Amino acid sequence: MLEKKIVEFINQHHLLTLATSKDNVPYCCNAFYVFNKENGSLIFSSDTSTKHARDFIKNPKVAGSIALETKEIGKIQGVQLLGEIIKLKKGGKLEKASKQYFKTYPYARLIDTHLWEMKLNFAKMTHNRLGFGKKLIWKK
Repeated sequence: MLEKKIVEFINQHHLLTLATSKDNVPYCCNAFYVFNKENGSLIFSSDTSTKHARDFIKNPKVAGSIALETKEIGKIQGVQLLGEIIKLKKGGKLEKASKQYFKTYPYARLIDTHLWEMKLNFAKMTHNRLGFGKKLIWKK
């Protein structure tokens, strides 16, 4: 189970920076996400024609980060994530994920949405509100 403060932080934000790699060439993108507490994963949408989707289809091992944008050192917070991308296919998982994603982002219903799950296996949170340089680490 993910550390409570990490879950709280992830739930307070909505933009994931996702890093992929294909043939030793890194790439990153930003994606709106919802957190699936039940699975300890992030649900996001991406068309299969994008570079990052083509990359994670070939190499599903990815990294990501979510950060609070601030210039105040004492308020710095962010998480660095490692995980694996899984395409959500028809069935129970896709239905649950769709319901959660469309509740948060109703306008996404207007486009051809492809939902993906980033199953987390590592999270490191920097939480300066708990003390300068304080790190919370979780591994699956």
